[in-house]
Amino acid sequence: MKKTKNLIIALSISASAFLSYGFADNYFELSKNLDIFSTLLKELNTYYVDDTKPGELMKTGIDAMLNSLDPYTNYIPESAIEDYRFMTTGQYGGIGALIHKDSNQIIVSEPYEGFPAFKAGLKAGDILLQVDENKVEGKNSGQISKLLRGQSGSSLNVTIQRPNVSEPMVKKIVRETIKISDVPYYKMLDNEVGYIKLSSFTQTASNEFIAAFSELKEKGMKELVFDLRGNGGGLLIEAVDIVNIFIPKGKKVVETRGKLKKWDAIYTTRKEPLDITIPVAILVDGGSASASEIVAGTLQDYDRVVIVGRQTFGKGLVQQTRPLSYNAQLKVTVAKYYIPSGRCIQRIDYSNKDKRGKAQTVPDSLISSFKTVVNKRPVQDGKGIKPDLFTEEENIGMISATLMRKFHIFNYATLYYLSHATIAEAKEFQLSDDEYNKFIEYLGDKKYNYSTQSEEILKELKEVAKNEKYFGGAEEEYTALLEKLTPNRKNDLIKFKLELKLLLENEIISRYYYQNGRIEQSLNTDSDVKEALLLLKDKKKYNEILDGTFVPNK
Repeated sequence: MKKTKNLIIALSISASAFLSYGFADNYFELSKNLDIFSTLLKELNTYYVDDTKPGELMKTGIDAMLNSLDPYTNYIPESAIEDYRFMTTGQYGGIGALIHKDSNQIIVSEPYEGFPAFKAGLKAGDILLQVDENKVEGKNSGQISKLLRGQSGSSLNVTIQRPNVSEPMVKKIVRETIKISDVPYYKMLDNEVGYIKLSSFTQTASNEFIAAFSELKEKGMKELVFDLRGNGGGLLIEAVDIVNIFIPKGKKVVETRGKLKKWDAIYTTRKEPLDITIPVAILVDGGSASASEIVAGTLQDYDRVVIVGRQTFGKGLVQQTRPLSYNAQLKVTVAKYYIPSGRCIQRIDYSNKDKRGKAQTVPDSLISSFKTVVNKRPVQDGKGIKPDLFTEEENIGMISATLMRKFHIFNYATLYYLSHATIAEAKEFQLSDDEYNKFIEYLGDKKYNYSTQSEEILKELKEVAKNEKYFGGAEEEYTALLEKLTPNRKNDLIKFKLELKLLLENEIISRYYYQNGRIEQSLNTDSDVKEALLLLKDKKKYNEILDGTFVPNK
């Protein structure tokens, strides 16, 4: 017994010594390299042939160091703290408008309805000339955004040029605290099915969702389409509270595990739910990440909802902010999260990078299978959330993408708005064929060259064939095929007419009905929403998906 006791003590002392030496080695390595970095910076500043900017050099070094880890571990200097707060709270002091740069001009993209820019009479398409005493010419949109932001209650004068108006106008705007809604839109799709769009997870997300959910219930909602597409996430606790709406109090939602025990935690539902039986179809896509994946994945793990759409992004990492000197912050990845089935949905393994320093996706050989909590359906880790019902992604043609990128659709919508006092309601408005032909006429002198992917691949094939000496004798066939694949702008305007008309209608509608109008119109042709509606009406299919007995195409 005594020998055993002595052995335990000896092992404890050995372990303690090992940990102490390990800590000492780690501390020495850290101190040594900090000293090297500090002396290197001083020597550069003293002896480099040109003047150096120590602050910029340090920022470059910090960014390069953090970029070697993961894209979510970031240095936030004091100057960028307000932008970071906006990401977590959705609040900032400003005028409430989006802007963009077109050629050398800064343009108002969209004023938010009800906010200062809207109240002052700014319109989409207005050209910014001056902000107080600051000329806009020569500045980028980021610089102008900083000028437009400021303390709530402070005022500024903005000089604008409105297309088709001869003289510039000066608008006085009083800044307010701008809070972008987490729930930008909700409505009844029919007499029984409600729709809620959640765009972010800031501090008000769960309260806004509950308010929308309760209002739709009062209107007779019996099923719900819950839209998380494009929602990149936010605060974890808001995700927990939204899950809590649909499952009972005391249920595990997510578990975090980190290198330090302080980051190990289990988050459970804290309140009584609002509705544990209402059928729900959650819409997701490749832009649904982090908190969105916790909500969708946890409710999938409890066999509580059916997921519709495309594979989600796959972000299973948790970040915390740590204070640094001079009011700076470090946003650092401290843990991974695991949903109730036990899976972590992290898609990229940042701890293992190839020779070029590029992180790799988790290989199929390391993907593990898990079971949902209630019905024991198979689910997997390592690749985001896999929908229960897949839908095809709607890709737009190159001509559409180019006309949007070149702001030709935006600019035409501005001209349309200036010559039409009113239009039909958002859900009913449609461009006539004659009006579409006027758009084609408008494009007559505009530049918008583009190439298709098939055209680019064919050109690459030509170079490969030349290098391998197989191109000789195939010139005629190549030229003929290239002519067929090379876009014809005039033909494409007819070929993609339906698609272009929808984009034009959406942009025009935004001039009259703003953000709500955009969503209202897009729902008319949204194939994911249509698929979700069909599913919710088909109770047999919905239940078979949840219990794991559904066979596609049977």
